Amino acid sequence: MPAPISTATSSVPSQANGSSNRAVLSLLTSLFFTWGFITVINNTLLPHLRSVFDLNYTQTTLIESVWFIAYFFASIPSARLIERIGYQKSMVFGLVMMAAGALLMIPAARMPSYGVTLVALFIIACGITLLQVSANPYVAVLGSPETASSRLNLVQAFNSLGATLAPLFGAYLILGRSNSGTAEAGRVLTQAEKLADAQAVQLPYLIVACVLVILALVIARFKMPSMHHGATSRVSDAEREKLSLWKHRNLVFGIPAIFIYLIAEIGVANLFINFTAQPEIGGLSHEQGAHYLFLLWGGMLVGRFVGAWAMNKTTAERVLAFCAIGAFIVMMIAALGTGSVAMWALISVGLFHSVMFPTIFTLGIKGLGPLTEEGAGLLIMAIAGGALVVVQGWLADTVGLQLSFLLTAVCELYVLFYAVWGSKATNAFPAEKAA
Repeated sequence: MPAPISTATSSVPSQANGSSNRAVLSLLTSLFFTWGFITVINNTLLPHLRSVFDLNYTQTTLIESVWFIAYFFASIPSARLIERIGYQKSMVFGLVMMAAGALLMIPAARMPSYGVTLVALFIIACGITLLQVSANPYVAVLGSPETASSRLNLVQAFNSLGATLAPLFGAYLILGRSNSGTAEAGRVLTQAEKLADAQAVQLPYLIVACVLVILALVIARFKMPSMHHGATSRVSDAEREKLSLWKHRNLVFGIPAIFIYLIAEIGVANLFINFTAQPEIGGLSHEQGAHYLFLLWGGMLVGRFVGAWAMNKTTAERVLAFCAIGAFIVMMIAALGTGSVAMWALISVGLFHSVMFPTIFTLGIKGLGPLTEEGAGLLIMAIAGGALVVVQGWLADTVGLQLSFLLTAVCELYVLFYAVWGSKATNAFPAEKAA
């Protein structure tokens, strides 16, 4: 068992009233927005790099695989860093790390170097992992356990807001300023054009680095309540050793649910622009495709607000099952249809994907009691499933880009299984009131 990642069970000191909770939640919302924005810049960066470095789909999706491999390798070190320096300083450190990675993109563009680009993106992703591990505990405790899914969906909506705006930023400052982004589909660039295109990413990432540094300074000066591990002290260490995570069905099936869902979400987002460029689908330029990607992430934004409202009216499991069925249907249309029907089907999957991650996460830790730290840590590490997007890249090279989305449809079926049966809590501990 890996060292526990401290998530979802810490408690805010009792003097933290509703007003201070809202202030902290607002600050955390800015972090969710930030890492959503930066993550989705990759979706406009990938087709750009594919043209610059003459990459096939496997090599292109490997860039995103490196990004999500960081979640696997950085989760445990992030937890240990938090134990040493605390949550607030860890958030600041994560933002500074992301800024350093963004600045490294500048020499990577000047060379240009595919390898240095991978290193820079890995550093940024490690910083985001540290933010994820730092922010999730606060969101979990700032409210009652019964509304955890609704609350996390609400906060994740601002993550989607960042993701929605990122394609416009990337389309204007990366694709709109490059030959590969404005060229007609199928046009081969000259070596001089490729060099100029590589350097087009310098300004966007310089802007990103400056924003990250400013946000780090704001958080460093913000008075945040310290977090204490009160919830995990309900049982002694000896008693805790007798408890097993693997007796909790909702966690056992929730870990692969997060892992598999990430394959679906990242595969759609990363290959979307290339999909719309296919002559039989849309025949769009990469710049035009980025504007439609805006609608995909906009659907996730709307879906999370709607999901947060719906989960106050019905169970999270029902909402998740409905979305899984909808996602499966539209992915089958995208994989087997043609023209605008297939393109709009792929766009609409964002609406159904919207609630999946936060809902699976909260259902996965439900009833874990003193084991919540370890369980939540494993769920966070399962985000590394996004690294397997390279499998879809291989499928795209082997059977064709459009048919590769059948893999996504299969992923939706597992989410449906989890909603209907796998999420049912077994051996659940009684729920505790939030501090």
